[in-house]
Amino acid sequence: MIQFALKSLMSLAAVAILAAPVTLPAEGTGQPPRLAYADVSGVEAVPPGHVARAPARDTRPIDVRDLRIVRELPIQNWLRPGEYAWDDEAARTATGEAIVVVNLRARVLSVYKNGVEIGRSSILYGAPDKPTPTGTFPILEKRRDHTSNIYNAPMPHMQRLTWDGVALHGSPHLADDFATNGCIGLPREFAALLFEVTRVGDRVVVWSGRAES
Repeated sequence: MIQFALKSLMSLAAVAILAAPVTLPAEGTGQPPRLAYADVSGVEAVPPGHVARAPARDTRPIDVRDLRIVRELPIQNWLRPGEYAWDDEAARTATGEAIVVVNLRARVLSVYKNGVEIGRSSILYGAPDKPTPTGTFPILEKRRDHTSNIYNAPMPHMQRLTWDGVALHGSPHLADDFATNGCIGLPREFAALLFEVTRVGDRVVVWSGRAES
């Protein structure tokens, strides 16, 4: 069963090439994005208590153009802030490493197992002065309940990508004029679903969304 928390969704013919361009606000114009949620900068490298930690498995970089995509979710429109889709059956039955792909230009995250897309979500990403880094990152740590010790902000279902403060996590508000301090913010319900299908060591690919990247 595919559950849709949305009114309209998007379709990607292939993960490496956008079906249509996305217009982003020009830098230096209008009001700066409001910070909807904090990142995890300054959190101790080995925090105590309810921490999922394990040796990373395969941390080799991934080129999104080389990803083998077998099946994508039947989505026809662009995801709007706060919207997501999830395939319960595929999440239960698909095996192997979860690979998460974050497309900054499209403002979307997809999670795959054995080339099958099991979930897709709108995202928040870093403000211009604290951009979300691109590259391949192993999930270093998972904490179901986490609070930033800098901003005293809850960050549920946090999955750490770097030790200097970049993570996937649930955010209470997603909007076009919101941004993060470099993290990838997700609808809270989707963040919880994603948390259950990933393991420490699974890889997250963050790319600009442009074919030349």
